[in-house]
Amino acid sequence: MKRVFLIFGGLMLAGCGAFEGGLFAPKDRAPETAEAQATTTAAAPPAGANTADTLDTTSEEERAQAVADAGAAGGETDLGVTIASLGAVAEPGIWLKTPLVQAEARGRVEFPEKGTKVAVDLIPLDAEPGAGSQISLAAMRLLEADLTSLPELRVYRTE
Repeated sequence: MKRVFLIFGGLMLAGCGAFEGGLFAPKDRAPETAEAQATTTAAAPPAGANTADTLDTTSEEERAQAVADAGAAGGETDLGVTIASLGAVAEPGIWLKTPLVQAEARGRVEFPEKGTKVAVDLIPLDAEPGAGSQISLAAMRLLEADLTSLPELRVYRTE
């Protein structure tokens, strides 16, 4: 893996990841399942995208729906707390990759520090529980978390 530094409005983000074909080139692999991107139709960022606004390709409607869906409570399963880092910025959608799930599911994450929450696609992450999670750029922005932070999130499965 290469160490990658992203600069947004004067802020430098450090992260690890293999980016073939350039810093923001999307990975040449299919999503884990078609359901992984079922909640958004966001496309990969355009070539040359280098700001949070241009990298986040979710529509206003998708973002509004994710916030609205997070408000519906009842019947969910509390999966626990995780520390999340910003995931691959070129990977579109509103998702959380986490070792707290074994199969893809719909879920909700809450960021108690800000009192925000958002509905997400939960995607299994091949790591030990407690190893942390990766969250999409769109979800991180909706939670109002600083992109350089490691927010502590409460995770729920809603389906």
